[in-house]
Amino acid sequence: MSVGKVWLVGAGPGDAGLFTLKGLEVLNQAEVVVYDSLVGQGVLTKIPDSARLIYAGKRADKHTLPQEEINQVLLQEAQKGYRVVRLKGGDPFLFGRGGEELELLTEHGIPYEVVPGVTSSLAVPAYNGIPVTHRDFCSSLHIITGHRRAGKEYDINFRALAETRGTLVFLMGVAALHDICQGLLNAGMDPQMPAAILQKGTTAGQKKIVAAVSTLEDEVKSQGIETPAIIVVGKVCALADEFGWYERLPLMGWKVLVTRPKNRSSRTTELLREKGAEVLELPSIRTVALKDQGRLYQALDEIRKYQWAVFTSPTGAEIFFEELKKHHTDIRSLFGLKLAAIGQGTRKVLEDRGLLVDLMPEVYDGDSLGEALAAQLQGGEHILLPRAQKGNENLVKLMENAGGIVDDIPTYETVYESSQIIDIQKEIEKKQIDCVVFTSASTVKGFAESVGSDDYAGLTAACIGKQTKAAADAFGMETYMAEKATIEELIRLVEEIKEKKERE
Repeated sequence: MSVGKVWLVGAGPGDAGLFTLKGLEVLNQAEVVVYDSLVGQGVLTKIPDSARLIYAGKRADKHTLPQEEINQVLLQEAQKGYRVVRLKGGDPFLFGRGGEELELLTEHGIPYEVVPGVTSSLAVPAYNGIPVTHRDFCSSLHIITGHRRAGKEYDINFRALAETRGTLVFLMGVAALHDICQGLLNAGMDPQMPAAILQKGTTAGQKKIVAAVSTLEDEVKSQGIETPAIIVVGKVCALADEFGWYERLPLMGWKVLVTRPKNRSSRTTELLREKGAEVLELPSIRTVALKDQGRLYQALDEIRKYQWAVFTSPTGAEIFFEELKKHHTDIRSLFGLKLAAIGQGTRKVLEDRGLLVDLMPEVYDGDSLGEALAAQLQGGEHILLPRAQKGNENLVKLMENAGGIVDDIPTYETVYESSQIIDIQKEIEKKQIDCVVFTSASTVKGFAESVGSDDYAGLTAACIGKQTKAAADAFGMETYMAEKATIEELIRLVEEIKEKKERE
């Protein structure tokens, strides 16, 4: 077997939007992923299902694997011929012990690459409105590890740091906050020098405490802080309130779970992140085209007999056109066929192929689609309905009651999935999820199937329509429904829910 290769990939500080394009490209090709606890959940969800996962731990003093064993794992997996990604929080070469991991690989002639990551020492202050350099306050930046080896004194020249008059950023220093502040004060730093401790930056758990270096420890004892957090000391900390842009976003501080079919891009996720939410994408369902498309192919052979083609999902529309091509049927054969789409996403799939939709209901659900189409029928029209194996039965009844002759043809099935890397049930139990966003009844069912909990009473659900809401209601969730079944209205609903809960 040929020798594999190792990539040290920096995952950034937490926000999945700060994961680099090259990091994502490499991760998508990984066969083995060795990952840390400091890697953000949003990045973890991007690990391909085909990759084998090895958890390395590495939070404070709680290491699942000692560093020497991690080095050996990387070597052994590469020697087996695998493409190995060592996924590390922040940047692999900034207190990430990346150099140590490369030493053994170099010794054994294993090829490797390093993909830098956005470091928390720059990103977390930026998300808290603290520019680490500013020409009016400082001209240098110093990044120091606050971690001290057990039983050993700090190997930090506090006097030299104090004399730089630059911005000081201490990583992994929460447990040593007293020693750091006292060391700087003993070295002659102005007791009124602005300082800050920044918790879980770039995520929903972000929190900042700004005080003088002499009072920061007391403020932390009073207000509380959780790890991971970084300590920043310098005049630039005085700008935190003035420049604090992230905390002004309407959904900052909320962790929102988005359920969606796997491999479908999520406009919902993009909009939620623009509003400041930390978004955890959970592909709870996967759509798979049926192997036997005989009924659809027969319908395509007789396409001229149909007056309408009805599409109830973007997936159904995409699979229809994929099978059209496989069947060697020209899209021009659809000439004269009227098209109905359940909503904007489905309509977009059709329009992207140059086909304009003749009918789309005001409310984007199966019943509304059936009612709208029934109102158009004179009786005797043949209707082609290529869709999921288990679809809304009432849709067919509404069209048939109006005289339509419906060929309800399953073209794909929905498979429920569970996350292999994130324990969603534990997240719910710890009340780490502020809201779940559902865009279809099938994603509600897929979510419940993947989580496997008996109790969803404490879970808040934002639903796109009445059928989706009914499905969430059936599981006992606290449900809310968007005024209109659009993604934009759904995002507005999440904002309204947050405002309501903050008033309570």
